[in-house]
Amino acid sequence: MASQQKLELTWLGKGEQPRLEPRLLLLEPEHCHGNPNADNILIHGDNLLALKALEQQYAGEVKCIYIDPPYNTGSAFTHYDDMVEHSLWLTLIKHRLEILRRLLSADGSIWISIDDNECHYLKVLCDEVFGRGNFVGTIIWRKNYAPKSSAKHFSEDHDYILVYGKQGEFWKPNLMPRSDKQDKAYKNPDQDPRGLWRPNNLAARNFYSKGTYSITCPSGRVIPGPPSGSYWRVSEEKFWQMDANGRIWWGKDGNNVPAPKIYLTEVKEGIVPQTFWSYEEVGHTQEAKKEIVTLFGDDVFGTPKPERLIQRILTLATNPGDLVLDSFLGSGTTAAVAHKMNRRWIGIELGEHCYTHCVPRLRKVVSGEDQGGISKAVDWKGGGGFKTYRLAPSLLAADEHAMLRFNPDFTDDMVAEAVAKIEGFTYAPDPEVFWKQSRSSEQDYLLVTKIFVTAEWLAQLHAQMAEGESLLLCCPAYGDGCERAFSNISIKKIPHAFMRKYEFGKDDYSLNVQNVLGGSEDAESTAGAWEEDSPDTPSLKKGKRKDDQQPTLF
Repeated sequence: MASQQKLELTWLGKGEQPRLEPRLLLLEPEHCHGNPNADNILIHGDNLLALKALEQQYAGEVKCIYIDPPYNTGSAFTHYDDMVEHSLWLTLIKHRLEILRRLLSADGSIWISIDDNECHYLKVLCDEVFGRGNFVGTIIWRKNYAPKSSAKHFSEDHDYILVYGKQGEFWKPNLMPRSDKQDKAYKNPDQDPRGLWRPNNLAARNFYSKGTYSITCPSGRVIPGPPSGSYWRVSEEKFWQMDANGRIWWGKDGNNVPAPKIYLTEVKEGIVPQTFWSYEEVGHTQEAKKEIVTLFGDDVFGTPKPERLIQRILTLATNPGDLVLDSFLGSGTTAAVAHKMNRRWIGIELGEHCYTHCVPRLRKVVSGEDQGGISKAVDWKGGGGFKTYRLAPSLLAADEHAMLRFNPDFTDDMVAEAVAKIEGFTYAPDPEVFWKQSRSSEQDYLLVTKIFVTAEWLAQLHAQMAEGESLLLCCPAYGDGCERAFSNISIKKIPHAFMRKYEFGKDDYSLNVQNVLGGSEDAESTAGAWEEDSPDTPSLKKGKRKDDQQPTLF
């Protein structure tokens, strides 16, 4: 059998990968609210850079991702430019999906809202990024309850939600809670001691070789067999066993076609979710706009989602305490619903409405003031908290001579932490051993310094290292004999080591055609030589670090 060929979309610019700089996240205390120990995070900044900033800490940790990206409809909105040329839209979405996949936990899932303009292209793209075998299904959400008379051809009444599991073969949604309407179908007209039940159809269309027998009712009426084209769903022996056990209903007069009983106590605690979601169940666009108007007045987003829609997604995809991520947070609906449902959350938003909409809305959620949306359904009274961060500026900035230098707005600690993030280390300075500045394991360390490193200084540092310990030393320059002096010390020149790998100074990768076409200056073209510090480097002292004995690292 010939192997199946992998199908992929191709488009102009597909293979071009952004050289994303792993940025720091800077806390904004004035925009935080509630419990300072809460795990919930709101980030202001470009969502591609923000996702890259999260990757090191949160890879494999996110249980559910919901995103509502710009649909690329050719129309413009107040808060979003939704008019990106098709190939650019695919490129920009692809870059985000690739990082989102790495953030998903092994039992996680991603849910993507989209409409007809890009849905089918997005499906093929997601097959490529997440794997076609990990496709779970397509949800159809009927978002409108009345036709639009202004429609050119058809009044578009629905959106799609594409669903992928990190491991689709094993991913299972939670069951939907049973409704009162569903439970009302269960009655007990014969006072069965097993409780409420409903009749089921004995006949089925699936072929069953033992399902063609005749049945004599208690009234004496003979039923010669199942209806044409169908079969009894149980064998004759099994049927009479069920009857003897009181599990068959013949009707009040004993003359009905027999019906097996399904007991309420024996059914699943919930129901299997379906792929069509009506506005009666999960809300519609007008409901969503009313929720936004209640929160913000007349400043309404063009395409908000109702809280009940997000509630349905999180009910199926998560449990209390799980981590939810939305990298197109918009007005903050996903974060608000996740908070009310006792999920942890991360929200990312680039626009100023991060501060004008998201922060005020989430403060109202924490305080319990927000009683709209799903609040009453989940009995939300307030609680918890969130921290707000912004993306740090680029580690390197061009000086007056167009030379790239460390950003003058960075403190020494910020430089060390940023380099650690770039190199995949965790910044955690040891209070006693200065060179144990960052670590990637119990014995693997990183030290960032701006001094000129000499062979003598390096030898003193090596003398303080224990057997099995290794060190990556990042510095602007070093003397002869340093590079291979010790097998457990590696040296990198900074910032030269980062120039080809990362793009510095670009702050906007948003879904906006002007931003994309504007581009950014190649980092290498502005990279200048570093001025090396004096070779008169300080000596190293053993023991605790005291203020008057610390080596001058910067």
